[in-house]
Amino acid sequence: MENFMIGLNTLLSFESIIAIIVGVIWGTVGGIIPGINATIAMALLLPFTWGMKPAVAIMMLAGVYCGGEYGGSVPAVLIGTPGTNAAAATVFDGFELHKKGKTGLALYLSLYSSVFGGLFGAICLILLSIPLASIALAFGPAEYFLLALTGLTLICSLGEDNILKGIWAGLFGMLLSFIGLDPFAGAPRLTFGLLDLSDGLEMIPLMMGLFAISEVLRQARTFNISDSYAFSERSDTRMPPLRELASYYKTHIIGSIIGVIVGVMPGAGATVAAFLSYSWFKKTSRDPDSFGKGNPIGVAAPESANNAVTGGAMVPLLALGIPGSNSTAIMLGALMIHNVVPGPMLFINNPEIPYGIFSSLFVANIVLFFVGIVCIKAAIKITSISKPALFAVIITLVFTGSYAYNGEMFDVLVAFICGLIGLGMRRIKLPHAATVLGFVLGFIMEANLRRALIISTGSYVGVFTNSKITIILTIIVVVSLLLPFLGPIKRKFTVSKAY
Repeated sequence: MENFMIGLNTLLSFESIIAIIVGVIWGTVGGIIPGINATIAMALLLPFTWGMKPAVAIMMLAGVYCGGEYGGSVPAVLIGTPGTNAAAATVFDGFELHKKGKTGLALYLSLYSSVFGGLFGAICLILLSIPLASIALAFGPAEYFLLALTGLTLICSLGEDNILKGIWAGLFGMLLSFIGLDPFAGAPRLTFGLLDLSDGLEMIPLMMGLFAISEVLRQARTFNISDSYAFSERSDTRMPPLRELASYYKTHIIGSIIGVIVGVMPGAGATVAAFLSYSWFKKTSRDPDSFGKGNPIGVAAPESANNAVTGGAMVPLLALGIPGSNSTAIMLGALMIHNVVPGPMLFINNPEIPYGIFSSLFVANIVLFFVGIVCIKAAIKITSISKPALFAVIITLVFTGSYAYNGEMFDVLVAFICGLIGLGMRRIKLPHAATVLGFVLGFIMEANLRRALIISTGSYVGVFTNSKITIILTIIVVVSLLLPFLGPIKRKFTVSKAY
């Protein structure tokens, strides 16, 4: 209770409240604008957290996370184009409800479902992260190395069409993390004689380049001047009675449970949670044919799930130091920028951060409800923003943020080059998430592996069999790498057997 009071005291400061409100507004608006998701919105805001207290910075990013996951549902309903990947499942029934004139029901149901899922995820974060952190106190260098490897292999294998591409993308991220001075020997690595690379690549320009600039370049390549987001049909946008919105409570509870479970799994993310929740309700419905034709459950299910991910994804971040999604990877970067090491010792050394996040998620979701009501009224104008103007604003923010962090033009060049790399990765369908996590986890894996080898006197077998925990984690790594191959083999065997 003492630690909870510390977190609550941190939350109740004027600076924290303003940061959460700004974060929720920025995230919601970013989610509403097609092409920007919660991760990009957080990446754009990340440079401005420099100079803030670490707890306040993370609270603001948590607000962006909550707002961004909801905001994508607004254009999904109004124009049939999801503002975020996680809102793609909302299009199926949300847009159909809008075409039927039930715009208000679709918009406010998505808002209510998002707030419910967010609050549910916050409760699960409190219940799960502290016990998990207590278990993690038994972790040593070998355990942390395998834990980081587990997170990387999961994000390489979950939700990807080609596991080999995920592995290559993760290895590429690790390669980028090796640039700079060797942490043990102090010798320069992969610097090519450039003094600017001696300290390694900065996380801010790399992330903003991979996510924001690459997305702008991708959309600019396919942009047509005749494209317009406007629509002529006028629909009723009045808010339905709260009793009607609350009548879908069973959908909200089950969808939120799915979201939390998926969120705890490193790498799955809100998009996977939304589609799993939608598929679950469609398969278990007595009238599955109504889905895709304007069934309100088709809005409530994915929206409650993708917002419950926000709490679930922070469980491994706070308890183990392993991000559960792209957005929490940026939060991990923010903590590292402020010289805060996530993991079980965070609850002891910096209790104001995890316990402040517990409280801030409740406040952020309450603020989201009122921000969402305001944004719905102006959503039509926001979603019809000129794409060239949007591109110019994003590029300006990225380059300004990259330069402001260190005051060096080299970081602007890094952001631009990473943007070109990110565009190439999109064209050959290499997952950005694996690259970012490879970069974030690369140092953790290398440092702990080398420490573990020193303890085991150079025995790799000793690293993987150091304890029961390392053996379990090794099995998880092997299974996560083999599992995607088993599906095609099983299908091939079934087909050949049928013939």
